Amino acid sequence: MAKHESHRRGPYLLDLQLMREWIRDPSEFPFQLPVIKNLTTLAFHPQVTFFVGENGSGKSTLLEALAIKLGLNPEGGSRNIKFATRETHSQLHYVLRLAQTLGTLPDAYFLRAESFYNVATEMEKLGVADYGDKPFHEQSHGEAFFTLFDDRFNNEGIYLLDEPEAALSPARQLGFLVLLHEYVEAGAQFVIATHSPILMAYPQARILHFGADGIRAQAYKETEHYRITRGFLESPERSFRELFGE
Repeated sequence: MAKHESHRRGPYLLDLQLMREWIRDPSEFPFQLPVIKNLTTLAFHPQVTFFVGENGSGKSTLLEALAIKLGLNPEGGSRNIKFATRETHSQLHYVLRLAQTLGTLPDAYFLRAESFYNVATEMEKLGVADYGDKPFHEQSHGEAFFTLFDDRFNNEGIYLLDEPEAALSPARQLGFLVLLHEYVEAGAQFVIATHSPILMAYPQARILHFGADGIRAQAYKETEHYRITRGFLESPERSFRELFGE
């Protein structure tokens, strides 16, 4: 069967619930964050869900907790990758309940841009870092990311990506969208935390904004990422005058 042949077994993840009665100390991190304080049930798009918002809003924290609930390593990797460079993950996963479709989850992977080097090192130790023509550590950061997307992911599974654009040029981000679409059309499901207005433009995705009032759905052209990027590109000179107070 071809790698991207459509057989549509997904979606695999339907929603998550915060079981507030399981929280021992609401004042501890991350339970004091607005997005967690206001969280009840969060529904996922059957194909692509984006987490967007400012740094520190809780996007990565929630994505990490979701990964742990799915049996993935908090630093990233597949369910077969088990290591810890430094255990800094929160206790959020203990108070989440996931609604999933029946059956075994065929594949899952968690990509964290900030700890991908550590995952690549662990994969090299295990002898499984040979996706593409050479090991990840012999590729540039962007090449390694793109190789992982192209060679490691497949049609059946759920993939959690934390800022995948971190190592990708604008052209590579467009190439990533092509791969994303092929996998989605074949049945895969993605949850992606991103700051990239290129990635979050993917058609029909659900964009969830993490803000001071909690988590809410947002149209693409309503996102701050789109509005700021468009305004800057339309008139860099005007943007500089406003930024520099001239």
